[in-house]
Amino acid sequence: MTPLIAIHNLQFAWPGQPALLSIGELTLAPGERLFIKGPSGSGKSTLLGLLAGIHAAPRGALHILGQDLGALPARKRDRFRADHLGYIFQQFNLLPFLSVTENVTAALTFSRHKRRRLSDSAEQEAKRLLAALQLPERLWQQPVHQLSIGQQQRVAAARALIGRPELVIADEPTSALDADSRAAFMQLLFAECDHQGSGLVFVSHDTGLEPLFSRVESLSALNGASSC
Repeated sequence: MTPLIAIHNLQFAWPGQPALLSIGELTLAPGERLFIKGPSGSGKSTLLGLLAGIHAAPRGALHILGQDLGALPARKRDRFRADHLGYIFQQFNLLPFLSVTENVTAALTFSRHKRRRLSDSAEQEAKRLLAALQLPERLWQQPVHQLSIGQQQRVAAARALIGRPELVIADEPTSALDADSRAAFMQLLFAECDHQGSGLVFVSHDTGLEPLFSRVESLSALNGASSC
């Protein structure tokens, strides 16, 4: 079976800076959940940007679904990300004056591949996800800026999950939530990833989330640059 993620001797540095990441090996199987822990500034978000093809590593190999991202120009990396990945940003990055449902379906705008994977209309799939993530129906047509932080987080998750992406990337999405809201969100996220068969890479400095994952990796242990 082709790994969902396969990294070999990956190195990355920002221009004029020392190496930030140097990862010898990292793999993720289809459908697997991985928690990557590390303090702020350790390179977690940069690693996720590499996995998503937002950044390109000058050295080493990074394959997603067997595709060597380093072999693709920026425009094709953007297309690959739109077709195969869902991304939950730390600050959510929702479009504030679109409705909740419109924010979710916006993820399909640039991906015919995801639209083909829908078993219903885009709006119906958005509503299914919002219901699965327990966002009240009375909020679905409201502008997203009127929602609470916890409610916006669920909209961001639904947007990442629509179109059944093979890989979901989550960058500190629970950092603004209290313990009860965080636990509820994680349960719902896991359930929907399982329903869709999506793999999950979740990064956080919150080690209290570790017990929820069957696999945990420390970025400092993975990253040879951190010991230099």
